[in-house]
Amino acid sequence: MSKKAFFNRDFNGRPMDILQFLLILKAHKKLMLVTLTLSVALVGVVSLVFPKTYSATASLVVNVNGADPVTGQVMQSQLVSRYLTTQADVIGSHNVALKVVDNLKLIQDATYREAFQRKAGTVASFRDWLADQLLRNLDVKPSNESNVFYVTFKADDPQRAAQLANSFVQAYIQTNLELKTQPASQTAAWYNTQLGALRSNLEKSQAKLSRYRQNNEIVSLDEKLDVESTRLAELSSQLVAAQGQTYNSLSIQNHAGNASAGVVNNPVIQELKEELAKSETKLSQQSERVGKNHPDYQLAKAEVDSLRNKLASEVHTVRQSIDNDLSVSRQRESALHAALTAQKAKVLELNAERDVGTVLAGEVESAQRIYDQALERFNQTRMESHSDQTAVSVLSAAVVPLSPSTPNLPLNTALSVILGTLLGIGLALIKEMSNPRVRSGRDALTVLGVPVLGVMAADNKALPPLRRRFGLPAPRPV
Repeated sequence: MSKKAFFNRDFNGRPMDILQFLLILKAHKKLMLVTLTLSVALVGVVSLVFPKTYSATASLVVNVNGADPVTGQVMQSQLVSRYLTTQADVIGSHNVALKVVDNLKLIQDATYREAFQRKAGTVASFRDWLADQLLRNLDVKPSNESNVFYVTFKADDPQRAAQLANSFVQAYIQTNLELKTQPASQTAAWYNTQLGALRSNLEKSQAKLSRYRQNNEIVSLDEKLDVESTRLAELSSQLVAAQGQTYNSLSIQNHAGNASAGVVNNPVIQELKEELAKSETKLSQQSERVGKNHPDYQLAKAEVDSLRNKLASEVHTVRQSIDNDLSVSRQRESALHAALTAQKAKVLELNAERDVGTVLAGEVESAQRIYDQALERFNQTRMESHSDQTAVSVLSAAVVPLSPSTPNLPLNTALSVILGTLLGIGLALIKEMSNPRVRSGRDALTVLGVPVLGVMAADNKALPPLRRRFGLPAPRPV
């Protein structure tokens, strides 16, 4: 059978088993060893030649659970994740990098200036270019389950790496404080300008209310209105009583000609009527016994006439008294009505004055409330603008790293061993595929399809069971 037929059936016509794979590796072990050695050596040389980079890490904590020391406000839980993401962006912002450049005075560093001058065609300023260069070597990683941030800076000098990492942390704390105090300072300045106008408005309202009280001689408007309202109620009651008395007098007058109750019930008139009745009875008796010219008759008649004259005079007096009472009652009613009308006008005037005073007092109260609120907000924002407290605390400062982060020689060596081994295996398989061999009796059985009658070996009986089963040759004697 040709090599091509053996190759096709061995590698393309059936899957390779583990025993065949191990035999191939054993046959090309020198090639694999050389490949591994060269890979490790190459990676080692590259790791030693490659520039060393040192990483320094500082950690800080952002407190979002406590209340603000000035305002007393607590951040809502649904805003915490957004706030922490914002803080991570602030740490890696251009503004923080500019503060680092200014704090460390990197503009005066000749090394950075030479590097900037070698960048031909750059349009950025040296300060901005430095900030961009620093941000390229900065890495900010927030913790997954806490409020801790890890700020890592990479540099070719270990001390410079630690210095810049700590500087970024301090610049971030400074920026965080400025983001809190600058808006408060601007708000306080705005409130300070508004307080003057609000104070002037309050003073004008108070002066207007004072002038109104002085012009109307008002000490206590509500107390004065209560007194006048009570007086109005008393006059109204007196007028009702006077109107009732006038009605009664008028009723008596209208019925005076018909022996009204006021006349009939008069005790003097009743007494005169009784005497008159007796005298008339006596006169009637005398007229039956004696003549009209008899002295007894004339005496009785004179007594009757006298009583009748007295009764008529007394009735006239009573009626005149009723007329006088009606006149007095009407006069009293008219006077009370006039007084009630004047009192109503006075109470209405006091109501109008109280309404105006209430409006003016409301303006003063509103101006006072607005001024107090603005003054409270001004004091609060002024305290915030002068606050030096921040929710950020340094958990651990960056220390000078003792070993470089890149290149990592142990890691690179381990990777070179893995890659060199895989490369050696690949080269061994490629070489085997280009020049296949029958390396065991199992290969002959599988490839040729005929049974193996025997295996020539130095001592076949001494073969282990596994080697006899797969047709492997006996080990060479030493």
